[in-house]
Amino acid sequence: MLEVQICVGSSCHLKGAYQVVQIFKEMVKTYDLEDRIHLKASFCQKNCAKGVTVKIGDKLISRVSPENAREIFRRELLKEGEF
Repeated sequence: MLEVQICVGSSCHLKGAYQVVQIFKEMVKTYDLEDRIHLKASFCQKNCAKGVTVKIGDKLISRVSPENAREIFRRELLKEGEF
C-alpha cells in the first residue's frame, strides 16, 4: 500500500491543506484506490515556505494547492501501469 502524507501543520493549513486532503480523499474514492493508497495527515515536513507539502512514498511534492491538487493526484498517483 502506498502511503501519501499531506502536511496539515500551521503554515500548510493556511495555504489550503484541509481542502487538499478533501480533494485527495475524493480522488482516492473516485478511482477506487482505497485498498492501494493510504492517506495520512502529517505535521511539519520541514518545507513550510513551499507548502502545502505532500509526500508520496519517498517523494516530496511542494506547492500543492486546492487549485492544482487534482492534476497532481493524476500525475503522481495515476501513472500508467501503477494503478
